[in-house]
Amino acid sequence: MTTALGPVQLDREYSWCRGHGGTFRADHALGIEGFLTRQATRLLVLAGVEHSFARAQQVVAEFCGWQVDDEVIRQATHAQAKRAAAARPGRGDAGRFATAKGAVEVLIDAGKVNTRDGWRDVKVGLFCKREAGASATPEEWDTRTLPGPTVRTVRAAIEGCGAFGTRLREESDRLGVTTARDVTVLGDGAEWIWNLASDHGPQAAGVLDVYHALEHVGDAVKGTFGDATDAADAPARAGRAALVAGGKVGLERWLAGVLAAAPSDVSTAPLLGLAAYMAKHPTRLDYAPRLARGQSIGSGAVEGTIKQEVNLRLKRTGARWRAEHVGPLVELRALSHTPDWQALWAAA
Repeated sequence: MTTALGPVQLDREYSWCRGHGGTFRADHALGIEGFLTRQATRLLVLAGVEHSFARAQQVVAEFCGWQVDDEVIRQATHAQAKRAAAARPGRGDAGRFATAKGAVEVLIDAGKVNTRDGWRDVKVGLFCKREAGASATPEEWDTRTLPGPTVRTVRAAIEGCGAFGTRLREESDRLGVTTARDVTVLGDGAEWIWNLASDHGPQAAGVLDVYHALEHVGDAVKGTFGDATDAADAPARAGRAALVAGGKVGLERWLAGVLAAAPSDVSTAPLLGLAAYMAKHPTRLDYAPRLARGQSIGSGAVEGTIKQEVNLRLKRTGARWRAEHVGPLVELRALSHTPDWQALWAAA
């Protein structure tokens, strides 16, 4: 038997119960389930969510002197990820989310994971609360410092938009934010994100990630005037400033001026394409008012979550995953970085 103190020899007598097989009545109280005790499982699973399973085997051997096969670590990690996912409806972090300070933010994006069926999108939804920062002007948008989230939960899965939308709605209902008045959805321009937002958070405000929006402005100017030219630099800076300060109206005013001043020998199709693209997000470009209120205007938090919880663990050289294992493992890794990791094992 592997315990938190290392391997021990365990001798006891079993009783046989019809329908339940051989049991030892004290096993549950002792935290013994098969080869691993509860605390030993906890340590191995923590190693398994932080490292590749082969590396976790080496880490455990170096730190604890245990000889535990990487396959044992793999099976234990996936089993506990499945258990954590099943226990989510009764998780106590909903109460902590309700009492945490700040406004609700729901950030949605997707990363890539190599599965047995090739590279697949793993959709990620980050629910968090954030207190307002200091008021900022449009010129200060990229130099200000926002407070970090006071609480966060993560949902992840490789599945279609409909199923993932249901997953997000379940989490929104669990956290009590579905009909809250201070909810903001932040994301890039992917259509599936905003379809989910309108279907499952119709009362939420929407914000198109400012970096994504400004990138489109820069690309449109480069497509019209050429890359790395003096003729493109000034319009690009003016367009970005107009968008952040004036939102939809400011961008349209800038576009009208640039189109009118464009030489007759250049194609303005990229600028017209920018106008058409931004027309899909007319209510998601109000950056200046949010800056003045100290609110976020970017979806960097979910991009950071994908880097931390998906890329650093699942994008290892040669790694290929079963699609059904990806979401629970990402969620378990995210859980291990919160106070709710302790509660998971207290309820084991």
